[in-house]
Amino acid sequence: MLTVLTPMFFLLLTIWLSPSKWLWTNSTAQSLLIATISLSWLKWDSESGWTLSNSYLAVDQLSAPLLVLSCWLLPLMIIASQNHINEEPMNRQRTYISLLAFLHTFLIVAFSATEVIMFYVMFEATLIPTLVVITRWGNQAERLNAGAYFLFYTLTSSLPLLIALFLLKQSLNTLSMVMFHFSQPMVIQSWGDNMWAAGCLIAFLVKMPLYGVHLWLPKAHVEAPVAGSMVLAAILLKLGGYGMIRMMTILSPLPKTMVYPFLVLGLWGVIMTSSTCLRQTDLKSLIAYSSVSHMSLVAAGILIQTPWGLMGSMILMIAHGLVSSALFCLANTTYERTHNRTLMLARGMQIIFPLTAVWWFIANLANLALPPLPNFFGELFIITALFNWSPWTIILTGLGTLITATYSLHLFLTSQRGPTPPHVPNLQPFHTREHLLITLHLIPVILLILKPEIVAGPYH
Repeated sequence: MLTVLTPMFFLLLTIWLSPSKWLWTNSTAQSLLIATISLSWLKWDSESGWTLSNSYLAVDQLSAPLLVLSCWLLPLMIIASQNHINEEPMNRQRTYISLLAFLHTFLIVAFSATEVIMFYVMFEATLIPTLVVITRWGNQAERLNAGAYFLFYTLTSSLPLLIALFLLKQSLNTLSMVMFHFSQPMVIQSWGDNMWAAGCLIAFLVKMPLYGVHLWLPKAHVEAPVAGSMVLAAILLKLGGYGMIRMMTILSPLPKTMVYPFLVLGLWGVIMTSSTCLRQTDLKSLIAYSSVSHMSLVAAGILIQTPWGLMGSMILMIAHGLVSSALFCLANTTYERTHNRTLMLARGMQIIFPLTAVWWFIANLANLALPPLPNFFGELFIITALFNWSPWTIILTGLGTLITATYSLHLFLTSQRGPTPPHVPNLQPFHTREHLLITLHLIPVILLILKPEIVAGPYH
């Protein structure tokens, strides 16, 4: 663990001590080094569930893929932000990269915490840098409103979690995740027990977000700069899924009165948010609603508490993190050239930028879960587990898959095909930096076809 946290500390020194002209080069190179070191977590040779570096920080097969994803995204966020932050004064550039580094430090500690209270503190700490990035570097005047939504939805939902954790400590005498496996699961019988279990889950369901408490996400995505959108879609939503899987070990088995309302909301959310995508005119808003749709499916997979459901949720979380982040990067490259995100005003891009159209095509195919991409494995496991639990769910999941394919193809055809509008042809060409950025997103997705079990957690 210290092999990654120590370079993260030195990265902050690099950001503030590098000469101005070397700032972006040095910070990108060092964060890429951290990302490369973190890949060692994927090689699992421990017989016990955890590899402890000390009594508070540890890595297991569940947290390792999410930790690697967090480290991998830091250099990509720095590369993506370079163009639009470059115009600002040097101190603001340094502050921006420092905020990203702090955010990733909090995420690494959150995913590797063995104490639930430590996880909770880091879960809340990620709010601060994300809020500053959205409200200070967002594109439009609505960014303060988006920041307020983001803050209050997360804080309001996480207060019941804190109270529930204190009650859990009182009854179990420990809040160590390592000890949860050796504790008796809580027997949920009374109305009060149901409220306690709901308090444990609601914070994570809002963070994912579940349909019905998802309104903060499209607002935050649309107003955030590209790095804010990337970290929100790729990692912060996964904090909710990770927290749910961790709490399920002590809550399992949940009674039907608890599971059914959330499951129904999740499956209905897949249909509703996918349908919403079909009528979006804003490029980033469409990608944000597609994230809600995928994460609703992940929530359903976790709630039915079967190994296949949990394995599918893990694979889909990692694959969705990389693919949605790539889509936000592509949307940003279009925005930097045309200065608007309206789908109809940026048609026919394939004629001008043929290689970028290939990136759009691969990212959209991954988003609609084309076999044999890892998104397909994740969705297949979740849909199979749901069908095994209740055959009626195939109607909702099948319809959701169909609508997902429809809006993904609609997104590609609207933005890349068709006649080029007269205001479009005199655009600057794509930079090598942007092609590298998308390549670094899509290569891991394609490589995961060969060995998807490394991101399947302990369930394969």
